[in-house]
Amino acid sequence: MMLVSRWQAFSSSIFSKMSQLAAAHQAVNLAQGFPDFDGPAVIKEAAIAAIRGSFNQYAPSTGLGELRRQLAARQAEQYGLQYDAASEVTVFSGATEAIFCSIMGLCGPGDEVLTFEPFFDCYPAATAMAGAVLKTVPLRGPDWSFELDDLKAAVTDRTRILILNSPHNPTGKVFSRSDLLSLAQLAQEKNLVVITDEVYEELIFTPARHLPIARLEGMRDRTITISSTAKTFSMTGWKVGFAFADRKLSELIRIPHQYTVFCSATPLQAGMVAALKLGQEYYVDFREQYTRRRDKLLAILRQHGFTCKAPEGTYFITADYRQIRDVPDMEFAAWMTEKVGVACLPVSTFYADAAAAQESLRLVRFAFCKEIGTLEEAGRRLAERLPQALAEPGKA
Repeated sequence: MMLVSRWQAFSSSIFSKMSQLAAAHQAVNLAQGFPDFDGPAVIKEAAIAAIRGSFNQYAPSTGLGELRRQLAARQAEQYGLQYDAASEVTVFSGATEAIFCSIMGLCGPGDEVLTFEPFFDCYPAATAMAGAVLKTVPLRGPDWSFELDDLKAAVTDRTRILILNSPHNPTGKVFSRSDLLSLAQLAQEKNLVVITDEVYEELIFTPARHLPIARLEGMRDRTITISSTAKTFSMTGWKVGFAFADRKLSELIRIPHQYTVFCSATPLQAGMVAALKLGQEYYVDFREQYTRRRDKLLAILRQHGFTCKAPEGTYFITADYRQIRDVPDMEFAAWMTEKVGVACLPVSTFYADAAAAQESLRLVRFAFCKEIGTLEEAGRRLAERLPQALAEPGKA
């Protein structure tokens, strides 16, 4: 029996494939973006207490009231953005679900969603589920800039949404105020809703600064601001994400959430209430620790022939490897995992036409959300195994 499905164009995620390959070859996994350490114990203890207490039944579909109040308070404190906790803050099972529900709630068959490429892989999948069409505009290295004329040319009368990911995965770009002003003007001229993916908002490295586009004049009520507790508190497996949006937009994105996931895990939401009560010193130390990790991996990669620009945000480094081997990035990533014992991610998979991107790109992504010892082990393997692997016939 043949089933026709809009999912035929999709297969297993590259993140799953590379993690499986890393496990098979006992490689240091710098491919998938999850920490090899946990967040603060106080968050775990709050969730454990919630399980032992009375937080084991359905939460309200929109999220625990106390969590939404804490989220609204932090958004006001950090960015000066005021949202009503009851009607304009929604808790989802991760930022990915929030993105899916936002696109599903706002788009129908034939509508268009516009974003920059490279892009996180859930954007085309969410667009396909809505029956909509994803259109892309390139970010061009090494600074990952874009041409506003390219963006304007991509907008049609069917364009409904612009997805903006800043800090940007996989490039580490933080969109500047100038970038955001241009995008805001376009959104208002073309009556677009902007969905922002800001899950790395706390992973910003000096002198970069994160500015939510919702702060710009005229943008609050046409922006769905999506973020997550996963990266900020190193609990990626908890999948507690959230969205801030105008009341009318919130009503639209809550509908698909209500009829699919319905609500996120109640005790884990309670745990994140405790996370949001951590003082400012937590965030200062968080960024300091990640700056150390970033600088450590940058030094290791540069020492072994990679060309890398220091990311302004996220916990990823995009590295050019053409001085090591001039082969497609899928081949290089598999070779690194199998022969060197260090797993990375081919950047071509973040493009709409991955096959075409492989012909020109020589870029892989490394995650530095790891213990310093893990990064040092990756450096040791590069030092010992990379020369051996390159010495094999046909690999120089």
